[in-house]
Amino acid sequence: MPRIRDYRRLTRGLRFRLTASYALFFAVLLIGVAALFRARLASTLDRQVQEVLNEEWAALKGGYMRIDRSAELEKYAASWYYDDADPDESAIVLDLKKIYLIADASGNVVPNAKTKEPEVSTAYEDIGIDSPADIQARVRAGRTFWTERRNSDGDRFKIRGGIVFDEGHHAPFYVAIGTPLTQYSTILREFTWIYVGVIPAALILGSLLGWFMAGRALTPVLAVAQAAQRISGSNLSLRIPTRRAGDELDYLILTFNRMIERLESSFGQMKQFSTDVSHELRTPITGIRGQLEVALFTAKTTEQYREAMFNALQDIDRLSQIVRALLLLSQAESGQLVLQKSRLNLSQVAGDLVEQFQIPAEAAGIRLTADLPPECPAEVDRVQIERMISNLLSNAVKFTPQGGEVRMSLQPLLDRIEIVVEDTGRGIAAEHLPHIFDRFYRVPGSGAAADREPGLGLGLSFVAWIVKAHRGKIEVDSAPGKGTRVTIKLPHDGAGSDTMEPAGPVG
Repeated sequence: MPRIRDYRRLTRGLRFRLTASYALFFAVLLIGVAALFRARLASTLDRQVQEVLNEEWAALKGGYMRIDRSAELEKYAASWYYDDADPDESAIVLDLKKIYLIADASGNVVPNAKTKEPEVSTAYEDIGIDSPADIQARVRAGRTFWTERRNSDGDRFKIRGGIVFDEGHHAPFYVAIGTPLTQYSTILREFTWIYVGVIPAALILGSLLGWFMAGRALTPVLAVAQAAQRISGSNLSLRIPTRRAGDELDYLILTFNRMIERLESSFGQMKQFSTDVSHELRTPITGIRGQLEVALFTAKTTEQYREAMFNALQDIDRLSQIVRALLLLSQAESGQLVLQKSRLNLSQVAGDLVEQFQIPAEAAGIRLTADLPPECPAEVDRVQIERMISNLLSNAVKFTPQGGEVRMSLQPLLDRIEIVVEDTGRGIAAEHLPHIFDRFYRVPGSGAAADREPGLGLGLSFVAWIVKAHRGKIEVDSAPGKGTRVTIKLPHDGAGSDTMEPAGPVG
C-alpha cells in the first residue's frame, strides 16, 4: 500500500506531468518528422526509378529495337540492333531485356525476328504477363502507364508501359519494361529501422532532460510552497527572495510576498483591534460590576440604590455606543455599508450642523464661526457626510480650551470641494498625527475637556472611512499650542465606489 501511494503521489505531481507532456510532445514530433522524411525519401526513390525507366525507354525507342513485318513469319516481329562488340551497347540491351514485354494491339506477344522466340523476359513472365484485355485497353488509351508488380518471391518491380509503332507507323504495339525495387526497398527499410531505433533513445534522453528541466523550473515554486508552510501568525514577516530573472516565477514570488504583506498588515490590525476592543469593553463592564456590587453590599437606602443603578445605566449606555460603533465599522469593512448618494447643497448641510453645535460651543466658552458659500452642490451620502462633519466639529469643540475659536469653511473649486475645520486648541504632536485615524487611539494629554467627556476613539476612524468611500482625501496640520486644521477634499460628483472600502492611507 505505501508503494502504491508513493506511485500515485509521483504520477500526480506537476514535475511528472510536465515530463510526460514533454515526452508525448517529442514522441509526436519525432514520429511526425520520421513519417515526413520517410514519405519524402520514398517519393525521391520512386522519382529516381521513373527516371531510370524513362532513360531506358528513350534508349529502346532510340533505335535498339524495331518492329517490322516479317516476310518469313508473315506477321510483325521485333528486331534488336546493336553492336555485339561494343560492351556499352551490349550492356544497355541486356538491361532492357531483363524485364520486358512486347505485344501487339490484340494482346499477343510479338516474336523475335531471328530466334522466333516470344519477346518477353523470364522475369516478366514471373510477375505475370498482362492480359489481352488490359493490353487492348492501354493501346486504345495511347498513354504511359506506371504500375508496381510482385513476382513469385514477393519482390517488387516498377513497370513502365507505353505505345510503340512499327517502322511504317501503321500499327501500334504495347511495350513494357521494368526494374526491380529491391535496392530502393532496402534503403527505405534501413531508414525506417534507423528511426525505430533512434526514436526510443531520443525519447528516453528527452524525458530525462525534461525531468531535469522541470525540476529546475519548479524549484522556486517548491520554495514558495515550503515558505508558505513555515508561515504562521507569529512569523508573517517571512519573505521569499526573488531570482531577479524577471520571469513569471519572479512575478509569482512578488505576488506571494505582497500577499504576505497584506496578511501581516491585516493580522496586525486584527490583533490591535482585539486588544483595543477588549480594553474598551472591559472598562464599562468593570464599572457596571463595581456599581452593582457596591449597591448589593453597602446600599441601605432607596437613594443609594437609585444612584448605583443610574451609574450602571451610564456605563451600559457607553457600552452600547461602543458596540454600535463597532458594528458600523464592521459593516464598512465588509462592504455592507452602502452609500445612499443624492444631490445636496453642502452649504445648507454644514450650516445646519454648525448651528447645532453653537449651544455646546457657547457652554464651553468657545467661539464657533462658519464661512459658507450660498450654494455648494455635491453628489454625496447625506447621513455619512453629516456624521463626518459632526465628528470633526465635536473634536474641535472638545479639545479647544475656553476662550478659543473653532472655524469651519466650505469652498467649491473647479475639480473638488474643500471642507476645512480648524481650531485654536492644544494641537497634536507630530509623533501622534499618523495614528489619529486608528480605532480607539487617543492622543495623550488632550486636556481637561476631553477628560470630562471621554470619547470612544472611533470618531476620526469614521471620518477616514467616509472620506475614502467618497474617493476623497484628508489632510491634517497641527502643532502643540497652535491648534489643528483638518482639510477634506471631495470630488463634486462623489465618483467612486458606492460602498465603504477598507481604509488605507489618507492624505
